[in-house]
Amino acid sequence: MPAAPSLPGLPLPPPSRGAEKGSWAEFSIVQRLPEIGRRILAENDFPAAAVARLEALIAEIPAGPLRPLDLPLAPYLEDWQRYLQPYLGQDWLNPPWFFVEHYFYQRVLEAVGYYHPGPGRGVDPFALQKRLGLEANRAMIHGLAERLSHKPESRSSLRESLSLLLSADLWGNQIDLSIWPAARGEGAQGGLLPRPRQANLLVDDAPRAMDYLLELPDGSARVDFLLDNAGFELVADLALADFLLAAGLTRSVRFHAKLHPTYVSDATEADVRATIAALSAEEHPATRALGQRLQMALSDNRLVLRSHPFWTSPLDMWDMPAELRREFGASTLVISKGDMNYRRLLGDRHWPFETPFADLLGYFPAPLLALRTLKSELIVGLARGEAEKIAQSDPHWLTDGQWGVIQFFTATTTSAS
Repeated sequence: MPAAPSLPGLPLPPPSRGAEKGSWAEFSIVQRLPEIGRRILAENDFPAAAVARLEALIAEIPAGPLRPLDLPLAPYLEDWQRYLQPYLGQDWLNPPWFFVEHYFYQRVLEAVGYYHPGPGRGVDPFALQKRLGLEANRAMIHGLAERLSHKPESRSSLRESLSLLLSADLWGNQIDLSIWPAARGEGAQGGLLPRPRQANLLVDDAPRAMDYLLELPDGSARVDFLLDNAGFELVADLALADFLLAAGLTRSVRFHAKLHPTYVSDATEADVRATIAALSAEEHPATRALGQRLQMALSDNRLVLRSHPFWTSPLDMWDMPAELRREFGASTLVISKGDMNYRRLLGDRHWPFETPFADLLGYFPAPLLALRTLKSELIVGLARGEAEKIAQSDPHWLTDGQWGVIQFFTATTTSAS
């Protein structure tokens, strides 16, 4: 048999870079990364040496030179020094933005001592934001749990519940603490509940994805989630997983979490376990029952937690290591959550907006469902002229988190479908 394609089926355009004047990438590097650094300082009581390292990191963005990492206990250090080699000595604006963002969070871990012996070892510098992000959305969490307490009695009600949970999982991605900190009350966070907004759904492949899930043979499926944010979004992931398991649509679910804290609110295995424990301790009966079901699913390996250094690397998805390719090759469906995973899928490159999603995903070894609200200047699968029309009503539509996509790929998908 011929080898599976390992690259998108189209020539690769250039990647996004901070050197592009007026771009979201430039703004993110020059403004957002130093602001995240200052927030880390404000929300933690670090030793003086860690404070000095963080202040030095903030001061060198964007004009300082990129240098090798000092992470002696990191299991992936050799790989990262290799990723860095082409960019050593460059400033923060010239390398690809996707690389620079991941490098920044490695430097944060270095500064706080996450992979050093001593008091900072294994301490999450974003723990406060994650906790606040969960606490601020308890009413929404209770509502999701209540929905799960009512078992579908027909195929139509099963489909209705699945549609609602997919929608909640999509719009839960609006709550991104790297852009809108918990309790600040601005942007897509704003203290508001993420809610279904059909008019703001630019691509809706949910009906096809649901057809696919509902037609699977009983008890044979495995669904993998590429996790994004902790907080409410992670609860929405857990709620969808609980529903898939309870309804018999899948025999097992795998959550692929980050190996260490990154992107402020991205979920680690520890965050998943802590969130399930918090749900299990809730006084609200339906929420407590959800947590207990999830605890049981963890105990009997119907819910499996995985992490891999690839998810915090600057690599494109088509460069995934062979062991991950084999793992996903055995999956019935991979659900890719959020903006950063979407950027990895597409290489964070300047694809024309009308490029068919299916034409780029042929390299992926399993059916894939992308649930993502837009927070970067990257989108494919739009109708011709649609981007210009949206920009007239919302000039910041690519980055303000108000617009979403549900995009589904299988090997049988074509650009005409």
